[in-house]
Formats: sequence, C-alpha cells, structure tokens
Amino acid sequence: MFTTLKVEPPPEGVKPSGFGKAPIETPMVEIDRLKFFYDGKIAVKDVTITFPKHRVSALIGPSGCGKTTLLRCLNRMNELIDGVSHEGTIRIGGLDIYDLALDVTELRKRVGMVFQKSNPFPKTIYENVAYGPRILGTDSRRDLDTVVERSLRSSALWDEVKDRMQASALSLSGGQQQRLCIARAIAVEPDVLLLDEPCSALDPIATAKIEELLVELKEKYTIVIVTHNIQQAARISDTTAFMLLGELVEYGDTRQVFTNPRDPRTEAFISGRFG
Repeated sequence: MFTTLKVEPPPEGVKPSGFGKAPIETPMVEIDRLKFFYDGKIAVKDVTITFPKHRVSALIGPSGCGKTTLLRCLNRMNELIDGVSHEGTIRIGGLDIYDLALDVTELRKRVGMVFQKSNPFPKTIYENVAYGPRILGTDSRRDLDTVVERSLRSSALWDEVKDRMQASALSLSGGQQQRLCIARAIAVEPDVLLLDEPCSALDPIATAKIEELLVELKEKYTIVIVTHNIQQAARISDTTAFMLLGELVEYGDTRQVFTNPRDPRTEAFISGRFG
C-alpha cells in the first residue's frame, strides 16, 4: 500500500471515514445523489457527499473527472452554460440551493468563489474589495473602509497594499491578485468559499502564502478546493475526495485517503501511476 507521502495528523475531531462516507462532523454542504449533464451527457454520476463546517475539503482527480463541475454546482455557476441539467439535491447550511424560491444572488453571497486564473476587476484595490458590499447596499464610507480593511487583513494582503489602495488591482503580482480575489470573495462574509485550482498559475512562494491563508480562513469559512496538486491537498485539507470519470471513488479523512486508501484506483492516482 502506498505510504511514502508524509501527511501531518488531522486536526482533533476529524476522524477517518469509510469508503464514500462523510466525516462525523456537522456538515455545511450536503450533496445527495447528484447527477449533472451537459447536453444530455453525464459529467457527475450519482455523487453523495458532505463537506464539514470549518474544514478544508479537497477534490482531487485527473483532468475531466468532474471535480470542477461538482464544485461549480455548489453556487449554480454551471447554469450559465446552455444545455445543462441535473438530478439530486444540494443543501448548504440546510438550504436547498435548487429551491425555485431561492434568489441565486443570495446564494452566491453565501457561497463565494475564487477561480483558477486571478480575475481582479480593472478598478482600484479598494474598489475591488468594496464591490460586493456596495452591490448588497453598504453605502457608508466608514462601513466600507472597515469591510475592506478586515477583508484584506483576513487575506494576508493588508500590509502589502495599505499605502496604495487607489492603485489599480492589475498592478499587483499574480499571487497578490489571487489574494485580492479571496479578499473580494470574503468581503460579503459567505458561509462557504470555493476555490478552483487557485494556485495553478502561481510560483511556489505565492502558492505557500495562499495555502497558509486557507488554513487560517477555515476558522471562519467552510472551504472546498479543487486541486491537481495532490501534495497541496495533503498539506492543507482535512478531508479529501477522489473522483474519476464523474464518479466519487473515495472520500474520507485526508490522512486515511493518502496513507491507506481503500480503493486501488485511489492508490494508483496518488502514487502517480495515472493522471
């Protein structure tokens, strides 16, 4: 069995879970028998999984396995694509996100997202972070100042930009831009933060800063991250799900998944024999 990857012990309270089962913790995200289709072709196959509150949960697997599609289901971003459909249910904080009465804008306030390529608005650093609160009705300059500073501090960016808040966000380095996007996402105080390959375009130093940041942010947010970097999943996640060809193959405590996988396909992927 593959055991050479060193993984730090999980935080107290996270217990190993069996194949396909959820950790014994209060869930923030509950997915039940989800199927997702593009033009009738199935991309996610009957996935049932839960992600616990205030933990980092990683989705790993080879390209095209369905992990990004699953992630984007959590804030209904996939609905921006023509010809999609789904079966099954997703609940976040007990709320059915496909309830016809649900305001999608409210959902995306509760479920923030950071994309693979940093995408700051062509505005000032300040206005990037203030954008969400303004849209939601915060007009007071004092209140906006408080939100902007809090969000930039939480994203470990405040000390680097506090003296140039009116500079263009596009003047920042790639790693700084990605942390700015995280600050923008958390400015509206979501319950869940989704990240799709947030470090794929970053150098090792910038990647380390993002990883350290995510470990800190889980104290306030439930984090779900898609990553091709299995070492990254091992370093920062509390729970890990391995997907293959749209199927959830294995899910459990990260230490268990990486050191004692229950499915031979998981072991093969982690040990680099495919993917």
